[in-house]
Amino acid sequence: MGGAQFSSRGRTRRVLAVLFCLWGLISLSCAARLSVSRQKLEVQRHLKRLNKPALKSIKSSDGDTIDCVDISQQPAFDHPFLKDHKIQMRPSYHPEGLFDENKVAAKPTERSSPITQLWHQNGRCPEGTIPVRRTKTDDILRASSVKRYGRKKHRSIPQPRSADPDLINQSGHQHAIAYVEGDKYYGAKATINVWEPKIQQPNEFSLSQLWILGGSFGEDLNSIEAGWQVSPDLYGDNNTRLFTYWTSDAYQATGCYNLLCSGFIQVNSEIAMGASISPVSGFRNSQYDISILVWKDPTEGHWWMQFGNDYVLGYWPSFLFSYLAESASMIEWGGEVVNSEADGKHTSTQMGSGHFPEEGFGKASYFRNVQVVDGSNNLKAPKGIGTFTEQSNCYDVQTGNNGDWGHYFYYGGPGRNPNCA
Repeated sequence: MGGAQFSSRGRTRRVLAVLFCLWGLISLSCAARLSVSRQKLEVQRHLKRLNKPALKSIKSSDGDTIDCVDISQQPAFDHPFLKDHKIQMRPSYHPEGLFDENKVAAKPTERSSPITQLWHQNGRCPEGTIPVRRTKTDDILRASSVKRYGRKKHRSIPQPRSADPDLINQSGHQHAIAYVEGDKYYGAKATINVWEPKIQQPNEFSLSQLWILGGSFGEDLNSIEAGWQVSPDLYGDNNTRLFTYWTSDAYQATGCYNLLCSGFIQVNSEIAMGASISPVSGFRNSQYDISILVWKDPTEGHWWMQFGNDYVLGYWPSFLFSYLAESASMIEWGGEVVNSEADGKHTSTQMGSGHFPEEGFGKASYFRNVQVVDGSNNLKAPKGIGTFTEQSNCYDVQTGNNGDWGHYFYYGGPGRNPNCA
């Protein structure tokens, strides 16, 4: 009898234990489902914020959709400080005298046809709208979180003055740049050779850009950046794309790529931030380059950006910044890659063309006609250019100067090779 009772109690305990386990699993399953539905809701809200109502949509052959959004409905105006902002349709001053009828900007002679964006093959946006690359659910899901979508990781800036090896290893970012410092700068210009570098890991990128910097390299860094990049994580492919970036607190809470947060005000209906650039340069083949100019309007104080000779794209309002509200203290030009060392070795992600500077034109990537905007709002040759790279056996930089190209440099490299492990 006692044995039967004991056996019955044992069974009851086992049943209860199983029920508790099942309840635990159900709770975990419910929690997981709740978490997934919360994330879905968060993603949908973010998509609604970013993808404004379109007056027209254009499908691009690379899979992008370009939405033509009313200029007054663009993402910039989600910013509380821009609610009553009157859009400035053109800068009050241009360092090249672009708005002077008698001055025609010289066209580069190195290429046979101009660079365009792929989506142009299927249509254009009407006047009064701006082209915005539509964000897809997958774009956001590739990011580490909805909040981090469209943002760079903290400490991705080249820091040539101290070049602290610990900082370099922590950040995983590598650079090959030319730079100037020690003066007040009101803008910068360069013509940048366009390539399609190979990326080893989806979470790595390769870019070529100019940086306009103010403040320290601590928590208060102000930066405006523009150039081209290949970033599978951000765009979902390996296409070369035009991009911009800004931050006023060293990439912590402010700023983003392109139009993925409120800030940059676009006024141009022709060029889409984040859209693919075509064509790109080929090794020992045709070379293509893009010109980028960023300058501070002395009247309004906004930082304007121009792409090529014809497209004044828009501006970053001065209130976004602290140090850059006045001027920049450093300008950098060059390449950057992410080296994640996924297999314990240096990445084979290419910078520029993937070839070293000494290989020269048609093989190595270049920046030419490198200039700064001075206190009189004139473009001039930079004084005292320095160069910086963390590992010159992986990516390198070499400067030069001649009559055709002014100040220029070749830069880049293959990443992993027998001398770069």
